[in-house]
Amino acid sequence: MSIHTENKNYYIGGKNFKGYLAWDDSVSEKRPGVLVFPEWWGLNEYIQKRTEQVAKLGYLAIGVDMYGDGKTVDNPKDAGSLMNAVLDDKQIIKTRLEGAYNVLKEHALSDSRRLGAIGYCFGGALVLNMARMGMDLRAVVSFHGALDSFFKPTPGEIKAKILVCHGEADEFVSEEAVEQFKSEMDTFGTDYDFISYHGASHGFSNPAADERGRKFNIPLSYNENADRNSWKSMKELFENNF
Repeated sequence: MSIHTENKNYYIGGKNFKGYLAWDDSVSEKRPGVLVFPEWWGLNEYIQKRTEQVAKLGYLAIGVDMYGDGKTVDNPKDAGSLMNAVLDDKQIIKTRLEGAYNVLKEHALSDSRRLGAIGYCFGGALVLNMARMGMDLRAVVSFHGALDSFFKPTPGEIKAKILVCHGEADEFVSEEAVEQFKSEMDTFGTDYDFISYHGASHGFSNPAADERGRKFNIPLSYNENADRNSWKSMKELFENNF
């Protein structure tokens, strides 16, 4: 297996975005495509690594730039500022999600009928809202993502099978938010699984979470068991739906 990676520039509203494409170039056939959405830090080395890991599973993967120009940050103040600038405008959310989706869908190696998306933290919220928007995705996976609804679906609009991988000890997502999410999914007849990992905190999939938690005094921590099991559940979901 030989994983090829390249940066992919694309434009939305005159603004340049830099995606990160990865695929196994020892195979020439079209394959399912997966969007990989980052934490609030942006499309950094961690998300690039995850994008490559998805490609190793046999998919065309693209790490998504949500801020433009491939911008990344390393502290909560700047991350929050960039993230909230996106979240404060539904039209920005919509156009940036659709822009990345179209890059993946239109790629020569993409089987456009078999697309999915995964996301971490901020990115987890984004993929859940792609499903709520009714985007043509087979499956989406949220890893320790926020559960808030930015787009209200109509019954039957959600096409994607949804997997939420949630840290039971996540201090950023309240029990009320969990119950509201489950109620919303049940109301709209969504095909979803919600897995809570005992003792897992926010950021459980990222080995850098422990250091960041200490450095910035925020409740982040890595959990190897939750990381391994959530990735396994993601692989099974994709195998069953692609």
